[in-house]
Amino acid sequence: MSASLPLHGQTALVTGVSRRRGIGYAVATKLASLGADVVIHHHRPHDLDLPWGGDDLDAVRAGVREHLTDGARFADVGADLSDAASITDVIAAAVGLAGRLDVLVCNHAKSGDDGSILDMTPERLDAFWDVNARSTLLLTAEFARLRAPHRDEPSRPGDRIVGNGPYAEAQGHVFWMTSGQIHGAMRGEVAYATSKAALAGVTPTVAAELLELGIVLNTVNPGPVNTGYMDPESTDRSLEDLDAYVASTPFGRVGAPQDPAELIGWLSTSAGSWVVGQVLTTDGGFGL
Repeated sequence: MSASLPLHGQTALVTGVSRRRGIGYAVATKLASLGADVVIHHHRPHDLDLPWGGDDLDAVRAGVREHLTDGARFADVGADLSDAASITDVIAAAVGLAGRLDVLVCNHAKSGDDGSILDMTPERLDAFWDVNARSTLLLTAEFARLRAPHRDEPSRPGDRIVGNGPYAEAQGHVFWMTSGQIHGAMRGEVAYATSKAALAGVTPTVAAELLELGIVLNTVNPGPVNTGYMDPESTDRSLEDLDAYVASTPFGRVGAPQDPAELIGWLSTSAGSWVVGQVLTTDGGFGL
């Protein structure tokens, strides 16, 4: 491992990488530039149902490959993470690239087709929960099992996971993505905000358990990042007065996908491994 390529020899799996405008793509290219072998997950049918549409997956693949360092490997896997049976296949595909998995970035999310509290149905709530919360927890569980000793019985409330610590360095990194529900109301996005709030709320619990295995979990709130949904031709919401509001902010812009990607890139390295179990907002001060 070198200072310029701190993730050399490590494998990173980034989910939800199907659009070059997306945060997942920015994270994947950042980790690639740091020396990692990269596996991306995508589910293009989700994008095709939304105003911004689907991207060219061949162009997405090529863009990530362009950022790989010498000798680094790349693979991709398509899966609908609302199907719990797909979880083990996605993790297996990532491990299969180089025989190991060191960084898991759960960037995937269901968006669109949401509503107010008056619009909530069991089906709508389940759809957001299954993709945004359940699959993130299941992916993290599979990642943790790669490093966990065999157990014959499930844990009881209050039981600790038994690992092999103390550890000289982090044994892996996991990242969850939450949203602005921790700072204020998200009108018309009740199901989405609920699923993301669950991740933010359970971060300390899961982080404490993963730390027994030497795995570092942090959750990132990227704030308002324009991945296409703030463009007039591909928005799913009213943009009235948006330009005037953004112009009044200290930096005069909303976030770009590269902003959270830079944070995740640093946190993935040994330099950032002392940050554990946090819900971190990287929003240029919008939450203030």
